[in-house]
Amino acid sequence: MDQKGYRRGSFQSSTSDEDMLEIAGASLDFSMADDDPPLDREMGGFSSYNGGGMNGTSTMMDFLEEPLPGVGTYEDFNTIDWVREKSRDRDRHREITSRSKESTWALIHSVSDAFSGWLLMLLIGLLAGSLAGLIDISAHWMTDLKEGVCLAGFWFNHEHCCWKSNTTFTDRDKCPEWKSWSQLILGHGEGAFAYILNYFMYVIWALLFSLLAVLLVKGFAPYACGSGIPEIKTILSGFIIRGYLGKWTLIIKTITLVLAVSSGLSLGKEGPLVHVACCCGNILCHLFTKYRKNEAKRREVLSAAAAAGVSVAFGAPIGGVLFSLEEVSYYFPLKTLWRSFFAALVAAFTLRSINPFGNSRLVLFYVEFHMPWHLLELVPFILLGIFGGLWGAFFIRSNIAWCRRRKTTKLGKYPVLEVFVVTAITALLAFPNEYTRMSTSELISELFNDCGILDSSKLCEYVNDFNSTKGDDLPDRAAGPGVYTAMWQLALALIMKVFITIFTFGMKVPSGLFIPSMAVGAIAGRLLGVAVEQLAFYHHDWAIFSGWCSQGADCITPGLYAMVGAAACLGGVTRMTVSLVVIMFELTGGLEYIVPLMAAAMTSKWVADAIGREGIYDAHIRLNGYPFLEAKEEFSHKTLAMDVMRPRRSDPPLTVITQDSMTVEDVETIINETTYSGYPVVVSRESQRLVGFVLRRDLIISIENARKKQDGIVSTSIIYFTDHSPPLPPSSPSMLKLRSILDLSPFTVTDQTPMEIVVDIFRKLGLRQCLVTHNGKLLGIITKKDVLKHIAQLANQDPDSILFN
Repeated sequence: MDQKGYRRGSFQSSTSDEDMLEIAGASLDFSMADDDPPLDREMGGFSSYNGGGMNGTSTMMDFLEEPLPGVGTYEDFNTIDWVREKSRDRDRHREITSRSKESTWALIHSVSDAFSGWLLMLLIGLLAGSLAGLIDISAHWMTDLKEGVCLAGFWFNHEHCCWKSNTTFTDRDKCPEWKSWSQLILGHGEGAFAYILNYFMYVIWALLFSLLAVLLVKGFAPYACGSGIPEIKTILSGFIIRGYLGKWTLIIKTITLVLAVSSGLSLGKEGPLVHVACCCGNILCHLFTKYRKNEAKRREVLSAAAAAGVSVAFGAPIGGVLFSLEEVSYYFPLKTLWRSFFAALVAAFTLRSINPFGNSRLVLFYVEFHMPWHLLELVPFILLGIFGGLWGAFFIRSNIAWCRRRKTTKLGKYPVLEVFVVTAITALLAFPNEYTRMSTSELISELFNDCGILDSSKLCEYVNDFNSTKGDDLPDRAAGPGVYTAMWQLALALIMKVFITIFTFGMKVPSGLFIPSMAVGAIAGRLLGVAVEQLAFYHHDWAIFSGWCSQGADCITPGLYAMVGAAACLGGVTRMTVSLVVIMFELTGGLEYIVPLMAAAMTSKWVADAIGREGIYDAHIRLNGYPFLEAKEEFSHKTLAMDVMRPRRSDPPLTVITQDSMTVEDVETIINETTYSGYPVVVSRESQRLVGFVLRRDLIISIENARKKQDGIVSTSIIYFTDHSPPLPPSSPSMLKLRSILDLSPFTVTDQTPMEIVVDIFRKLGLRQCLVTHNGKLLGIITKKDVLKHIAQLANQDPDSILFN
């Protein structure tokens, strides 16, 4: 019989995306009307539990000897208990190890359990690498589709279409097999009308791709929008967002990522690829009991999956591992480091086998520079670092202000219109300029490129003097008209990218920030590189150039400046350092350029940190009110635990459960009248001596099951949490023993403990709550939400911005 006010089966974990709220937009509000209770509160069907069920079987039994479905699991939008999860995993491991000595089958089970982690990493690497290859190939083809189509086969992109052509090297982009839309419709590609037709088709395709992307996200998987890295950081810190890493999110994110990148919007696929890889990891975890039933173990897998995502995004397996360690992971033991390395290796190998770019490289903009850099070049490199830090701080402030406006005004209610308008503006501005018309990855590739004799790019149109050419190295030469044209076009492209990216990041389509940030830095770096090159050519007799840059020598590499600028801007936005430098040198294959990259990355971080402490991902975490306790921030205030704990002096007394004197009805009344996620268990209300802590969810499930399966359990039955039942008259109804759901070792601190230590405990142990005692008596409780609110108050921020339950 159904319980009144109780939704049968509601303790089962939902994995569907369809019941989910929209997170990255404006509609996620975890707050409840009453903010006084001292505990994180549950969402779900338990708030009005009423208990009056029928008695079940006639056999007396301790039904909790066998684990009940739902006991020990978590509600949506709740924080996991890291200590309990790790303890459960250790118990499981000890049991498997002890059984392995009993039989051959148990030994095989023990070996398979130990090997399952590596097998899971193999599967994640294979799936993430395959999906990344599919996304790369599809995005390259659909990007070229905006400009024309291949007659030899519509599925070929421009480059692949011209591989079999007999055209000369200089005319390789004008092969007869590739037709622009004006050539296909009008029969010719010259003239004003042909230009207008190509312009029109470019805008139409861009709008079609972006509208399809936003409609798919809005209709099927709201969690597929944005970068995904802020939410993944929050999930890895122990928060639960059901469906965020589900199958629908994976399918829709993969499809819409291709559409969003192909539309020409100022976004990249690298950040969302981390989300895609983590979805793969979460789905594959369900194949292994060890990871399916333990939230802490699952987060170790997700850390490794994030490394695989960066590995396939940049073709940088080592950089991926360091990115996971430095930027996204909350708990990163040595075992996870090795498994992350293996997952990143397999993912990179899979992508290399697919060879999506047809150049036997893992990335589109792989380049190699041949000339070493000179010590005096550190000055322009540091200038690029300063520019990157200023751009990063400016971007974060502007983007957060725009996203806050989107969340707090009617703008957030019209995501499709917003995407339509931004795409239309981007396409209209991008087409006339060849450097904004091409995909951002191709732009970065061209900016990184070191000019050779056969290069036909405008950036390489120098005044040639072949008498001074020595071997393959071209000397520094005077810039020709093509270079000057390219310079002002790049300057316009820089202005456009700087401003349009602010409005693009955070829209309801998958949008990464790595590639747009790198593009801004690469443009600035190339402009500076050409300026220094021309300065050295015309003034090689100056003191700063004499001795290392003589006339006719190849001493300045503008492509290197572009690479350093890209690293500086990406570092300014994300505040990455070590992983950023490793990713950049894996991209370019140039170990000797580590020092310029390190100088630029460090300078950009210092400059950006001087203006604002948060990187873009931490800023979005705070904007959305996620319960993320930043491990990098120092807590330097002199408050005590008694200043933060609940209840305060004006609050009602703390709600507790006694160990052996409350009836089922008493406990059900407490559950009905409060919304706390757990209750301290004490010896008696008078003594307030602490016994343990019991979760609301576990209480509800246990009482519900006891009514069904244990004979004689009625509203007047005594609930006890001790080893032995309390003495009662013979006429008393059957008692209910719930000791197995009691946490006998809740974390406690005294009321005089400095909050500096309490915050450190919450960070390093991943606690949900901490009980406060005085001389062994229970005084109050501190939850993760209380800690976050306290930190926000001390930073003069709105404490109610912490919206989670």
